[in-house]
Amino acid sequence: MKTRYSFGGDEHIFVEMDEEMSLDAFFKSLSMTEAVRAANIAGVTEVCPANASFQVKFDPDRIAPDALLAELQALEHAAEAGEKRIRTRIIEVPVFYRDPWTHDTLMRFRERHQDPSGTDLDYAARINGYATVDDFITAHHASPWFVSMVGFVAGLPFLYQLVDRDKQIQVPKYLRPRTDTPKQTIGHGGCFACIYSVRGAGGYQMFGITPVPIYDPTQTVAHLRDFMVFFRPGDIVKWKPIDAAEYDAITADVAAGRYEPRIREVTFDLDAFKADMDGTNARLMEALYGV
Repeated sequence: MKTRYSFGGDEHIFVEMDEEMSLDAFFKSLSMTEAVRAANIAGVTEVCPANASFQVKFDPDRIAPDALLAELQALEHAAEAGEKRIRTRIIEVPVFYRDPWTHDTLMRFRERHQDPSGTDLDYAARINGYATVDDFITAHHASPWFVSMVGFVAGLPFLYQLVDRDKQIQVPKYLRPRTDTPKQTIGHGGCFACIYSVRGAGGYQMFGITPVPIYDPTQTVAHLRDFMVFFRPGDIVKWKPIDAAEYDAITADVAAGRYEPRIREVTFDLDAFKADMDGTNARLMEALYGV
């Protein structure tokens, strides 16, 4: 990877880990942003992480741009030499695939889609080489996903599938964006999955919906009372397929303040994952479910 540094005006420096999206680039960006925060560099006022990049805001009256650049380059060298390992969380996210709400929405916007005659799941299954939609759904939820970034829309996670590159789901966005997407839709665009944290415009293919709120600025949802945003960069997500009755039951539990997401603390080692992806994913599932 070739890191590129560029200044934006007098108060920002943009750091790009690589031109290509990859788990290595996401991991390096995550390590670097954590290192910058931990270094507590005088004059740095904000660190904003993205997928394979991040931006630093600084006060030029407290630290010269060249001095900050030297600090960041030193942290990069240290990150490259250190262990590629993080302590993080694995989180179960229930998904109602083929739900009526996203289906109604996708049908209203068929003229903006690559395949107006089918659904988003039909299209995604076909272009990824799956014989049936059920086979595609199984591939979607069988392996865990890495949260590479949280943002763009408040609380919205971008997720990258933890499988070989040639097995990753790839689906283009709509030809033209929609003006409506249901809140908590599970979407996909390019190599990324996402969860729409709020209702609004969008362009990702819609595969289903989760009953679990992931963003609550009022902080009245029980599992979001400590922090209004559910996900953090580096989290690992395991989709769990549910039916309509399970969706309704979880929705009722959320409303009553009874719902507690299944979350377990885990260690994720990038080198170990690259050496044995199936084994690493099996260990993550064991940590989440205890079997």
